[in-house]
Amino acid sequence: MSSEREEISELMLDFERRGGLLPAIVQDASSKEVLMVGYVNQPALDETLSSGYATFWSTSRNELWTKGKTSGDLLKVKEVLTDCDQDAIIYIVERVGRGTCHTVGKDGKHRRSCFYRRLKEKKLEFIEGSE
Repeated sequence: MSSEREEISELMLDFERRGGLLPAIVQDASSKEVLMVGYVNQPALDETLSSGYATFWSTSRNELWTKGKTSGDLLKVKEVLTDCDQDAIIYIVERVGRGTCHTVGKDGKHRRSCFYRRLKEKKLEFIEGSE
């Protein structure tokens, strides 16, 4: 059984399902690599659409946060996708700056993606090039 959100062209994002927040997956436009996951409320989405740069709701600081505004590692949004029931989004981005993650590798540079380790045999191992 499909919901009304599944087959319409009207934007009806379901912010209420998770207490006002939508998960926002960030994907690199050229490599298709998943760079990070954040949370978006209506003001964060509005700021993203207005500025063209990925903005989130910081759940730790309880404030809007434009990724890279202070570090220079901005995420220029090329496209925004939503899932079938409009309760999650994907920002397709072009990276502006050195990296995406706030952590740094052994080389002292910010990591390209927040997903730099994989689970293997109940342990985490670094993905090649991200140490």
